[in-house]
Amino acid sequence: MKFKPLLLLSFSVILLISLPLFPQETASLSKDILIEADEVQKNVWSFGGNVLILGQVEESVVAFGGVVTVEGEVGELVFGFGSEIILKSTAVINGDLVALGGSVVKEPGCVVEGDTIYFETSKNLKNFFGKGLTGIPIFSPFLMAMKIIGVFIWLLLMLVVTGFLPKQVSFASEQIKKSFWPVTGVGLLGVIIFTGLILFSALLSIILIGIPILLALILVAIVLKIFGKVVLFYFFGEKIARILGIKKGTAFLFGILGFLLLSLIDFLPVFVSPLSFWLTVIFSVLTSLFSFCLSIIGWGVALRTRFGTTENWFVKKKA
Repeated sequence: MKFKPLLLLSFSVILLISLPLFPQETASLSKDILIEADEVQKNVWSFGGNVLILGQVEESVVAFGGVVTVEGEVGELVFGFGSEIILKSTAVINGDLVALGGSVVKEPGCVVEGDTIYFETSKNLKNFFGKGLTGIPIFSPFLMAMKIIGVFIWLLLMLVVTGFLPKQVSFASEQIKKSFWPVTGVGLLGVIIFTGLILFSALLSIILIGIPILLALILVAIVLKIFGKVVLFYFFGEKIARILGIKKGTAFLFGILGFLLLSLIDFLPVFVSPLSFWLTVIFSVLTSLFSFCLSIIGWGVALRTRFGTTENWFVKKKA
């Protein structure tokens, strides 16, 4: 089974859903993007195409695959996933350069004001994955495809949420540090109440009246899950940045670093799969428990901060 058509189909659906959110952006699927020398764009998103920046991009350039060539100026971030990134001598990036896989070429004279983070995909890692998955039944090709697609979807969601709500995400992350146990308690209570409401609406669905309630609850759960997990990406990414000595960074950068850490943890069972079946099962259970705990914290911070807009939604402010 080949994963490429499935991945492209998933990207197509995600992009079509996301395009209405980018009225001032340039977004393209498998097509080349050219920003002329006298042109200014807010953001550039590319999926499989080549990008040439001669003019100015005010915020970020995000590319999945393809070749990204910068001769002009980018305001905040150049991010490539499996992309070939080329910075010409006239290129100026006022923020950070992040490359996951692919390659990075910097010509003398180019300027990157922030940090350069490059994770090279080695052949050994590819061989490891290829050999490591064949003998473990729980990692069937279909399940692995779904897992990989899920990672790509979360990456895209993280980029979208941090792009549109950077202040809310940053504020909510601060509340995890300031009020960890209250946030966790709210999340646990929220999950329990939500589970009860789901069961109740499922019973009502027998007489049809519960179907709209059930659909509304599912939609609320999805929104809470997305915002909460992106805040956790930011939270862990900020911690990693401090360890790496990065004192300042954008919401994009912190989000990407946190995304990498949590995705790595999620794939731990895959990494140990060549060693032992039972070790793989143990790591699968541990990572599942870890993910469940993170979900509770994510729900808690989304509910308690009202999606990053207040410290405690459940306490009325004194007049």
